[in-house]
Amino acid sequence: MSVQPEGEPVAGPGHRLAFELLRATEAGAVAAGRWVGHGVARSGGIAAAEAMREVLAAAPARGTVVVRAGARRGVPVLLAGEDVGHGDGPACDVAVSVADGALSTSRDVPYSLTAVAAAERGALFDPSHVTAMDKLAVGPGCAEVVDLDRPVRDNLRAVAAATGVRVGDLVVGVLSRPRHRELVREIRSAGARVHVLEGGDLAGALAVGLPDSPVDVVIGSGGAAEGVLAAAALACLGGALQVRPRYERRGAGPVLHTSDLVGGTDIVFCATGVTSSGALRGVAQRAGRTTTRSLVLCSSPASVRIVESDHGAADRYDHTRRRSA
Repeated sequence: MSVQPEGEPVAGPGHRLAFELLRATEAGAVAAGRWVGHGVARSGGIAAAEAMREVLAAAPARGTVVVRAGARRGVPVLLAGEDVGHGDGPACDVAVSVADGALSTSRDVPYSLTAVAAAERGALFDPSHVTAMDKLAVGPGCAEVVDLDRPVRDNLRAVAAATGVRVGDLVVGVLSRPRHRELVREIRSAGARVHVLEGGDLAGALAVGLPDSPVDVVIGSGGAAEGVLAAAALACLGGALQVRPRYERRGAGPVLHTSDLVGGTDIVFCATGVTSSGALRGVAQRAGRTTTRSLVLCSSPASVRIVESDHGAADRYDHTRRRSA
């Protein structure tokens, strides 16, 4: 256990907190899922925020919200500096994302999820003064071969060499935004394939760390809060994230790496799908029953859990598959 200069022991969120945070992402996803397809702007995010706040308030932790995604879209997420938990348990920093990939008012956009990350107190990068981040996310084994300052073509060649495939076999996730048109041309000019992320970039970055995902790399600009959450997930999965923060007054800052965005040795990340993506199936509602699929990641001990929950049964159950990292 690490010790602060003052002598106070620093206890991270710990394995025991993971499934308490899972309850929050499940509650948020179920609440947001009820609004999918109804065409009411921001209603899903608002419902998710309210549900997650209620569950997190009862979590066994002494948490402080450092990172919150959703505020810029008009969703009343937990406030920076707000306390999380009932005051017992480990002291930790908390990051919250409410329905990342804002639900479309006209159709069910994929790649929307709810997420919570927790790490030791002081371990999470504070993105409150960052307006956006340029991002490069890669899976295990590729952290040392890419550099956000290098051309896209060079990074794709390096990833292909590290993974033993041709550049033409690589699938690159890019958030579907007009600002990425030139980036898409660069990727295709390099010979790689483009996988359009229509919702949020958090689910895309998460996917590069999963062995069964069709996405090998994620490139592009996106939200700062989502960047910190993605770093927490990839730190648990063995992947890597590089970002270049952009500040409103100072412009672009230096490139930051995964360890700059989330430090410490005790990291927990939980996400539940709202609408389906390559990483997580979305909320399903059939005959009065609601099912969810979630991902629970822990850095110590390293583990990956896929959790399928039935929220309509008289006795709720979780079917959990565990894969040790």
